[in-house]
Amino acid sequence: MAIPAALAIVPIGILFFVSGFVVNLIQAVLFILVRPVSKSLHRRINKIVAELLWLELIWLVDWWAHLKIEVYADDETFELMGKEHALLICNHRSDIDWLVGWILAQRSGCLGSALAVMKKQAKVLPIIGWSMWFSDYLFLERSWAKDETTLKSGFKRLEDFPMPFWLALFVEGTRFTEAKLQAAQEYAVTRGLPIPRNVLLPRTKGFVSAVVHMRSFVPAIYDCTVDVDKSQPAPTMLRIFRRQSSVINLQIKRHSMQEVPETADGISQWCKDVFVTKDAMLEKYHTKGTFSDQKHQHIGRPKKSLFVVIFWSNLLIFGIVMSFQFLSFLNSWQVLSFSVTLLVLVTIVMQILIHSSESEHSTPPPKLTFSDQAKERLLQK
Repeated sequence: MAIPAALAIVPIGILFFVSGFVVNLIQAVLFILVRPVSKSLHRRINKIVAELLWLELIWLVDWWAHLKIEVYADDETFELMGKEHALLICNHRSDIDWLVGWILAQRSGCLGSALAVMKKQAKVLPIIGWSMWFSDYLFLERSWAKDETTLKSGFKRLEDFPMPFWLALFVEGTRFTEAKLQAAQEYAVTRGLPIPRNVLLPRTKGFVSAVVHMRSFVPAIYDCTVDVDKSQPAPTMLRIFRRQSSVINLQIKRHSMQEVPETADGISQWCKDVFVTKDAMLEKYHTKGTFSDQKHQHIGRPKKSLFVVIFWSNLLIFGIVMSFQFLSFLNSWQVLSFSVTLLVLVTIVMQILIHSSESEHSTPPPKLTFSDQAKERLLQK
C-alpha cells in the first residue's frame, strides 16, 4: 500500500542516521587500529560491519517496498556467484541499479565485499558514502589524466583481497535518460557506430584498464542487463519510501576472462559488442515482451535484513529512553532544541541521499551539434 513519503522518511531516516553514525565510527576505528596491522583482517571485519548498515537498504527493498527482482542466468553462473572474484558490467537503467546489485550480492553472500567504481562526489555522501570509502570503493574525478592512475592503483590493491569480491563498473558512465540517449544516437551517427535504442554508448577506457590489470586474479566478467517491467514506472528511492513496488528484470551472463582479447583495442571492441547485444536484447523485450532466454532463478527473500533492522530499532529505542533520562535534567527548551536539531539533521541527510540517487541530477549529456544530414540519418534508423 502506497503511503506519503514523509511518513516513512523521518522514522527510517532517524534509524539510518543513528545506526550509520555508529557503523561509520566503528569503521573509522578499525581503519586506524586494524588496517595498519593486517589489511586482510581489516577487510574481513569491515565486511561484517558494513553489512550492518547496507542490510537496512536491502530491508527497504525486500520488506518495506516489496520490490520483485526476476533473475535470469544459467545454472553454472548462478552457482558460481559469490564464490569467485568477478568484474561486473551493467547498463545503468534506473536510479537504484546499484541497490539491485547489492541485493544480488547479498543473496550470493558477498554484500560486504561488493565494490564499485563511482564518481568522487559519492564518497562525501553522509553515512553511505563514508561507509563505501572505508570498504575499498574506487572514486573517480572523470578526468582520465587523473583517473588512469587512480584505477591502476585501486585494481592493484584488490589483488590480495581475502574473500570473493565483485567490482561493478557502469561503463556507460551515467544513468540512462532520453536526453542522454538522443545525444548518444547523434554521436553514433557522426562516427558510423551502431545506433543504440535502449542503452548508451560504453566508455571503454576504464573497462580496458580493469581487464588489463585484473585479468591475472579475476577469473570472470558478469555481463548484467537490467530493465524495469515495461508496464510499471521505473523504481526510485522516493517510490520505495512510499512502498510502491516494481518488478525489475536482471539477466546475468558469465564470461571467462580468457574470452576477452589481450590488446587494448580488442578489449574495447569486446565491450562495445557486448552493449550492442544488450541493446538488441532490450529492443526484443520492448517489442515482443520476452526479456531473456536464460533460466529463471529464484533468489528468495532472506530474513537477515529484517533481523538487522529489528536489532537497530531496539537499540535506538533503548538509546531514546536513556536520552530522555539524561535530558530530564535539562529544561523543556533545551530538550525541544535537541529534538528539532536531530530532526533537521536527519531530514537534510535523507534529502541529500535521495537527491543524489535521482537520474535528473546525474551527469548531463554533452552538448553536441550535428548536421541536418546526420540528423536525417538518425531518424531513418
